[in-house]
Amino acid sequence: MTTARDLLIVALGAAPGRSAEPGDLSLALAGAELLDLRDARALTLDGDLVVPGDPPVTDDRLVREAAASLVRQTPHETVEDWLWRRGRGLSSAYLAAFEDEGLLKRQHRRLLPSWTGEAVLADSAARQRAADRWAEDEPVLAALATAIGIRETPAGELPDETDEAVTTVLAAVDDAVTELTAVRQRRAIEKAAFDNIWRGN
Repeated sequence: MTTARDLLIVALGAAPGRSAEPGDLSLALAGAELLDLRDARALTLDGDLVVPGDPPVTDDRLVREAAASLVRQTPHETVEDWLWRRGRGLSSAYLAAFEDEGLLKRQHRRLLPSWTGEAVLADSAARQRAADRWAEDEPVLAALATAIGIRETPAGELPDETDEAVTTVLAAVDDAVTELTAVRQRRAIEKAAFDNIWRGN
């Protein structure tokens, strides 16, 4: 199981009113993928530059896709650039993969087309592992969840032994989500102002 998958499972099971914005979740999933690929020794970080290594040996299609999309020519991509490029639509890709794998199912309602059903997590070993990691308050997962607003209490400080690469990725995720939130707020204000003009206010 990967941090990215654990994060999605946690996000899908978030308390009412704490659902993550798809864009925020996509950025956090891209950050989680970097950490997963680093753990698999498929990349290293040189400061904030992502330096690819050997492709990981894994059955996880999404991890393979992430590794294949690393920029291998120099100058290498920054963590921030990776988040915005890889993160585009990434939450939808994970949701589709979960459905394909039977980890996510749709609750169908009578008299409605099948595609209108609400997506819910299926009982699975993957779901239980993610729940265990969440219950243990694992620092990296907690930090990612805090960044996208699905954690009810702020994450605690990362352990002193946390290496610089992890803190670099987590800080970049937090900055990117903050930037995206600001963009959404600005667009909402602009839309409200435009609507007021049309209403003659």
